[in-house]
Amino acid sequence: MKKSLFTLVCGTLLTVLFGTAHIASAQTAAPAACPATLNHVVPRLQDEAPQNLCQYAGKVVLVVNTASYCGFTVQYEGLEQLYAKYQPQGLVVLGFASNDFGQQEPGANKEIAEFCKNTYGVKFPMFAKSSVIGPNSNPVYLSLMKAGAKPPQWNFHKILLGRDGKVIASYPSKIRPDDKKMIADLEQALAKK
Repeated sequence: MKKSLFTLVCGTLLTVLFGTAHIASAQTAAPAACPATLNHVVPRLQDEAPQNLCQYAGKVVLVVNTASYCGFTVQYEGLEQLYAKYQPQGLVVLGFASNDFGQQEPGANKEIAEFCKNTYGVKFPMFAKSSVIGPNSNPVYLSLMKAGAKPPQWNFHKILLGRDGKVIASYPSKIRPDDKKMIADLEQALAKK
């Protein structure tokens, strides 16, 4: 009887140890590959803390260059609604504050963050003010242009990326967040797992 209890205890311990090792290796497995379009660290708008965009790998991403004093600024509301509706399905909206067009984003990062939150209730990730056009563009926009996105011509230009990080489409500023074609493209991208 002592021998069978010993065998039972040893067998249970081996199962627990082996099972735990298997679980640990699964938890430490390498994360999904990060596409070049997201393989960047950029400062967050609110506090300029560095943010690795690889955390959004595997999601459908809508990249938007934003400005607080533009005729298209009201699109913040629609972008936030889009984010709230589709986030559970894997969408993330990434906002990049920029003063490139018409000097319509003159404020400091904290001021921009407060405006976005207090005026439009923005909760989607926003990043520190930077350039989105030309040779001084931030590295995210440089990689997006290299990947085939159309360069922004004005504020609130939108670039849609699939779960693989590849550019699906670019939408000019006049295309609102509730545009039927853009929504259809977005929903089709979300449907792909």
